This record gives sequence, C-alpha cells and structure tokens, in this order.
Amino acid sequence: MTESPTPAPRPIAGPDQPPIPRREPARRQPGLFERIGGREVVDRVATDFYDRVYQDPILRPMFPDDREAGRLKQAEFLEQWLGGAPRYSEKWGHPRLRMRHFPFVIDERSAGRWLRHMTEALRACGVGEQEVQEVLVDLGPLARHMVNADQDVPREPLGDVRLS
Repeated sequence: MTESPTPAPRPIAGPDQPPIPRREPARRQPGLFERIGGREVVDRVATDFYDRVYQDPILRPMFPDDREAGRLKQAEFLEQWLGGAPRYSEKWGHPRLRMRHFPFVIDERSAGRWLRHMTEALRACGVGEQEVQEVLVDLGPLARHMVNADQDVPREPLGDVRLS
C-alpha cells in the first residue's frame, strides 16, 4: 500500500498571500485539564492572563471593556480546550476562533505577546513545566493561526453571537 501525498496548504485569499499551514492533530495528552489542576487553576490562569493583557499597551485595545466577561469566556474556552467540560461551546457554540478574531488586526508580534502572557500566567499559577510545554505545543500554532494582518477578512465585530 502506498501513502497518498500530503495535500498542499490551502490559500488564504489569493496567490500573492502565504498559505495557511495545515492544522495538525492536537498533541495534548488525555487528563491534561486534571493534571493542570482543573477548573480552579484554569480560572486563576485566566485571571492572571487578563491582568497581564490589561497592562499591555499593544494587546489591551483588542480585549473587551468588560474585563470580567472576557476573563470568564477565556476560562471557559481554556477549560474546554484543555479537556474539561464544554462550557464554552454550550454557551457560545463552536469556538471558530479565527473568525471571532477577524475584527482585530493581529500580527505576529501581537500573537507572540499573547502567547508570552499566557505562558507566564500558566507558570505563575503553578502549572508544572511538563504541562506548560504540552500546552505550548498546541497553543503556539493556535496563536499563529489567529494572525490576520494584511489579510482581506471581515472586520465587523460578531458581538456575543452564538455560532453553531
């Protein structure tokens, strides 16, 4: 039996723009949510992360004025993403992160700053280094996937629309 060739990356918007890399399967191991410390630690990580972001002059304008609502959404998403309860999807539908982030012009620098703040929040909240590294293996590509600067994407805010 021969292996079929890997399909080429699909174009973003046109031939003059770089392709979006193919999404790799998640490499997070089962039980990561519990190993991190469950909902209590995820809530602390989201709070610490938001504290960092709200002090960051580059990222702050991309985050909601209602800090607590944004922090709660972040915690619910992280819980689900790490293997916990699907609270985010139950409230908001499919995450569709890239589409939800279209209203914000996100460049490589912003994605890197976001990733650095999340990494620092994980460590500050006592998440073990093995688990931090396991999270970063998937969170790094996810942060890069949000980059949309210089791309022709819809910039209208979605608001609190449920996407199913």
